Amino acid sequence: MGSEEVKVIGSCVSPFAARTMIAFNIKCIEYELIEENILNKSDLLLKSNPIYKKIPVLIHGQRPICESLVILQYIDEVWASGPPILPSDPYDRAIARFWAAYIDDKFFAVQVAILKAGGEEGQKAAAVEKATQVLVVLEDAFTKCSKGRKFFGGDRIGYLDIALGSFLLWVRVIHKMCGVSLIYECKTPKLFQWAQHFSADAAVQDVLPETDKLLEFAQVFVAKLRKPSG
Repeated sequence: MGSEEVKVIGSCVSPFAARTMIAFNIKCIEYELIEENILNKSDLLLKSNPIYKKIPVLIHGQRPICESLVILQYIDEVWASGPPILPSDPYDRAIARFWAAYIDDKFFAVQVAILKAGGEEGQKAAAVEKATQVLVVLEDAFTKCSKGRKFFGGDRIGYLDIALGSFLLWVRVIHKMCGVSLIYECKTPKLFQWAQHFSADAAVQDVLPETDKLLEFAQVFVAKLRKPSG
């Protein structure tokens, strides 16, 4: 099963697609990246993910698997060629899944809110405060999950590291575009150190692009985000 053709519909600017690519790097699995234009969705994407119409989509032997966290679990179950991504202990796996869902529910939302606020300083300040609250909670989660080691997953990158670490590229974009630092040493020192370790890992370095490369897309994306609906 694991030897079948592997393709990923994704984009280098998407934190969710980055999760899949990091997981494949950890597992030492070759794949074909089908670069998707997020602002102009392809027929292949709409056919492969007709429910949510979002990237990433993993196509394994002509069968599509959707949603980044689901894909991570699938990769871990199918390929034993590299270290495990999810914890081996059932309780630890459940905790990792809980915090990954929290990250997607809370941290992604506040990042979007900061970008959407633009020059509205009151809205931006409120969004930044919410982001700080979320990160303080995640700092505590890191302390408990890491048990004194470098990553949420222990001595090497795991499921929860990928879930949060994939957003670091947009954390940097927010800093550049909005002048807002979300993960900094005086507020969340453990997450600050974790982010440095994560970004320097060999499985991550060729996935998270340089900040300047993201800015052009980010400006178009934010302009669309701020455009009044209707």
